This record gives sequence, structure tokens and C-alpha cells, in this order.
Amino acid sequence: MIYASDLDRTLIYSRSALGVPEDSPGLVPAEIINGTTVSYISKIALSQLISLAGHIVFMPVTTRTVEQYKRINLFQETVIPKYAVTSNGGNILIEGKVDMDWRTFIGRQVELHSAPAEDIRFIVRSALRDEWVLSESYCDGLFFSFLVVRDLIPQDVVSRLTDELYHLGWRVSLQGRKLYAVPEAVSKIAAVEHVRRSVQSEPMAASGDSLLDKCLLDASDYAIAACHGEIFAEHQQGLGEKSYTFTTCSGVFASDEILQYVSTIYNNLRVLGVGPL
Repeated sequence: MIYASDLDRTLIYSRSALGVPEDSPGLVPAEIINGTTVSYISKIALSQLISLAGHIVFMPVTTRTVEQYKRINLFQETVIPKYAVTSNGGNILIEGKVDMDWRTFIGRQVELHSAPAEDIRFIVRSALRDEWVLSESYCDGLFFSFLVVRDLIPQDVVSRLTDELYHLGWRVSLQGRKLYAVPEAVSKIAAVEHVRRSVQSEPMAASGDSLLDKCLLDASDYAIAACHGEIFAEHQQGLGEKSYTFTTCSGVFASDEILQYVSTIYNNLRVLGVGPL
């Protein structure tokens, strides 16, 4: 069995995304930078993840760059996956090393199917006022991440950007304080399916919270989403085309429900003898 999961606001949570006080019981540091904890995981969720990881193919799937992923102590020291998908699918790590064949393939696909990055940056910066944007990054030479003052950005601006970039082979996603512009070929599910073919492990469970995770959830056999983030917002507005299992808890302790869901799936499949477990 494969368990492919988004990380931030799904399994691990920054201090601003916790939803509970930082000194709440049951939190374990997941990412420590210069002696300061910048993200946490629930102690219960971590225990379940450690137990699962010994029996299944656990695959972190994140929009973080390679460098940002590698600074998560949890996945370098405690749970060390053989495979990880970073850069929103633009990079695959195998035992911590970038799969250069995959990176080259993705680069060619971007050139073939998406408008040049400099054109996209011009369009986005023209749509966003300077006071809305705190910083910007061109991540791993693949996509843009803009740190924004979300409350200042009108929804119709995001909608217009989404439509305009879609016709240029790019996708837009506003997640918390970050607005992403990502080439169509750079997708989480493309990278996950590539690994899935390699390991030949069936079936697959997945979890996430943002629109960039929808392709991952849609392609999985079992899917669960946190009841916060863009996917849940769509669900509340009746806009989603597909229904997902949602957690009842939002914030960091949603991960407890997510890992319990995956554990139940694994145990049921093991009892039934379904697929290579």
C-alpha cells in the first residue's frame, strides 16, 4: 500500500496554522530552524505514522522546494521515507537524492506546454498591487510563490488571474499567505504516479488540504481532506465536483483523524489480503 500525503496544513503545521496555542499538550516539533520550532506534528499522529511507515510506502508530497523539504527534521531523522515528491511534483527524491531523469523530463514538458516564466511573472505582478506582495520566489526553477497580504487581495483578482493563466498552461492557487503560479506539467499526481509505477504497490491512500492536492486525492483509491483549506472551502460552497471524506477537526489535530483513517484502510486491506501490503 502507498500513502501519499501533503505536508503543510495536512500532517505538519506552522505556528500560525496550529489552530491551538503553541504550548498545547500533544504537540511535537517537526521542523526546527536555528533552535526555533517553526512547525509541529500531533504526537498521536506521529505515533500512527511511525507505525504505518514500517509496513507501507509512505510518500511525502509537498509544494516545498527540495531545500525546504530537507529542513524538516521529522523526515530526516524520525520517519525517513525512501521516496518524497517536492516542488509540487517537479522533483522526486529517492533516498534523499534528486531523480535527475524526472527533473529533465518535467523541464521539457514545461517548455512544451506552458508560457515562459518571465511572461507569467509580468502578468501576476501587473495584477497584484505592490502593497499586496511581501516577497516572491521562483522555486527550484519551476514555479512562482508570492507571499501576500491575503486580506487585501480581492477574490475577483485571483479569479481573473486563474482564468488568464489557465489559457497559458499555468495554474493559480491561493493557500494561506501564499499565492502560487505553477506550470500545468508540474503536478503532484504526475510525480506520484511515476513512483507508483516504479514500486508497483497498490492500492493508494492520499490526504491533503489545498487545490494543488486535488489531483492527488482524485487519483487515489482512498482520500481524506482536512476540514480547513481550499478543498473544504469549495465543499462548503458546493463548488467541488467530487465528494471527499473530511476530518471533523480543523488545525493540527486534524492529522490525528487523517492518520487514523489511513491506518484503518491499511488494517482492513491486510485482513482482506487485497493488494501487495
